[in-house]
Amino acid sequence: MRKSCRLAREVLDIAAAAAKPGVTTDYIDEVVHKACVERNSCCTSVNEVICHGIPDQRVLIDGDILNIDISLFHEGYHADLNETYYIGDRAKADPDNVRVVEAARECLEEAIKAVKPGVLIREFGNIIEKHAKKKNCSVIRTYCGHGINKLFHCAPNVPHYAKNKAIGECKPGMTFTIEPMIALGKYRDITWPDNWTSTTIDGKRTAQFEHTLLVTEDGVEILTARRDDSPGGALPMPEPEGSNGKAADA
Repeated sequence: MRKSCRLAREVLDIAAAAAKPGVTTDYIDEVVHKACVERNSCCTSVNEVICHGIPDQRVLIDGDILNIDISLFHEGYHADLNETYYIGDRAKADPDNVRVVEAARECLEEAIKAVKPGVLIREFGNIIEKHAKKKNCSVIRTYCGHGINKLFHCAPNVPHYAKNKAIGECKPGMTFTIEPMIALGKYRDITWPDNWTSTTIDGKRTAQFEHTLLVTEDGVEILTARRDDSPGGALPMPEPEGSNGKAADA
């Protein structure tokens, strides 16, 4: 698992370094294919696309935000991770872009802090939604984190919203993903006619971050952790509009 996740991180970093204004998501897909020599290892989700974006000839422009999701299989084990990146300086200067991207980043970080033996799986959703609401954002409910090892999707299911009914608790040796999808507007989503691409119902922007995690005897190991030279990284969080503690409309 550690080796597979390390390789997946290397591939994501290579793809992120190629993400800039003027390139297409098809090109990023080519970069990923060259890096891991395996098809269907990359999803590229731009702006209002929540997840499962299929690489195509769309040209990225200054001001976009782009999620790159890498899934890699190596020597019998799976790895899964993703990050959302700012495309160009305009993206970094847009307060709404920064709010949703950094809220998603922080939601994942806050949930990871709680991972240790004995913690209930359903607790992560409480942590994530509480933090998202502080940033006046909503949590997409359709998709969840998942167990991962020799199988790509297995127990436990890890919902990202509060008051969920997930079963189970963290145990040493367990490996799973947490991958909150955070939206500026409504949490409801729609699926495109390709039966794969998922977008927000209101067209508002969304961001996601994901790590593959290992529960240790006394805490957690982030198997897909960023490296010192990983592209991207956090920006200062702007104050949420209104700052009244209310979440975005459902």
